[in-house]
Amino acid sequence: MSQYFSYKNGLLYAEEVSLVDIANQYGTPCYVYSRHALEQNWQAFTQAFGNTPHRICYAVKANATLAILNVFATHDAGFDIVSIGELERVLAAKGNAKKIIFSGVAKQSAEMIRAIEVGVGCFNVESESELNRLHAVAAQQKTVVEIALRINPNIDARTHPYIATGLSDNKFGIDVSEVLSLYKKIHTTMPYCKLTGIACHIGSQLTELSPFIEAIDCILELIAELKAVGIPLQHVDIGGGLGVTYQDETPPTITEYVTALCAKLKNSGLEIIIEPGRALVANAGILLTRVEYLKHTRYKNFAIVDAGMNDLLRPALYDAWHPIMSVKLNHTLQEQTYDIVGPVCESADFLGKNRLLAIKEGDLLAIGSVGAYGSCMSSNYNARPKAAEVMINKAKIDLVRQRETLQSLFAQESLS
Repeated sequence: MSQYFSYKNGLLYAEEVSLVDIANQYGTPCYVYSRHALEQNWQAFTQAFGNTPHRICYAVKANATLAILNVFATHDAGFDIVSIGELERVLAAKGNAKKIIFSGVAKQSAEMIRAIEVGVGCFNVESESELNRLHAVAAQQKTVVEIALRINPNIDARTHPYIATGLSDNKFGIDVSEVLSLYKKIHTTMPYCKLTGIACHIGSQLTELSPFIEAIDCILELIAELKAVGIPLQHVDIGGGLGVTYQDETPPTITEYVTALCAKLKNSGLEIIIEPGRALVANAGILLTRVEYLKHTRYKNFAIVDAGMNDLLRPALYDAWHPIMSVKLNHTLQEQTYDIVGPVCESADFLGKNRLLAIKEGDLLAIGSVGAYGSCMSSNYNARPKAAEVMINKAKIDLVRQRETLQSLFAQESLS
């Protein structure tokens, strides 16, 4: 978790603001983000690249809250999107359309038209069928679009199978064996598609450099083949996937990761594009929740809190581990081992298991490292309103997403 969440006199703070004060003002559950943590991560990437030609495109899927997108937009970031909804969110957050990479396996014609209309920088094409449709749409719009083909290198990213994307049995990307013929097809028969790059993304939460290096080696072989037949490129997009520490993982640092990419690609003469998501936002957010009940059985101790799997899905979906801390340290209470569970009517509704805590009913807990794939994966399951979200900037608190009201849950519905 970021250094911007720390204890002062026994109370957990976000930058210069007590989480107790945030809970009192905005209630729980509540997502809390540190602006300085976001900016520190961004600066780590940019400083690591130095003078190497590059573009950092934040992966919007990791957290699409407008205030977070705007933080990166103010730093002239690019954005990696996978839907028209993400496109409109980037535009609403004052992102630069020309620095948008449009990825995703199921782009609809209306999405392509809107992306062309606003002038997105590049489409990452994931199949021949998509390529044919995109060219037809671009021709109808009488606009030449820049594209890259996303390859599937069949590389084991050694991560959770649900977030591995570079194996041959995954739905993502184009088989390496088909790439050369498609590039030739584009180069010779598709005047409304301008080839500018080659792309690859093999998975998320990678904790080793070797899968990235394997993927780059595969890309470099293809670049050489394309160059040999007279097809020039302008950029190479290595995707995202750099992992973070949730528990005891030891991923490469941002500097180690970028240095390794640059060392492999420095002689390619191409701009390097990366699409980090988790590495930029994960440790910049916590989920604030309150203990409603303590339940002791012969088999387990349960801390039942007001946040559930509808607020933070990762533990239920991936069996993911997040740090869980008491907001107020109480040395007079005895520590006990608890499962931290929510109010949703599913046995999978847990936020953490077997955690040693000294707590009582009414206490506040902070679920750490939830800035990525937290609020953006939340739902209204069990008719539960989505949590409020706040951004902390030193001593300043901004409510960046209001808590949903009960009325908003059915505002779009009718009885017949």
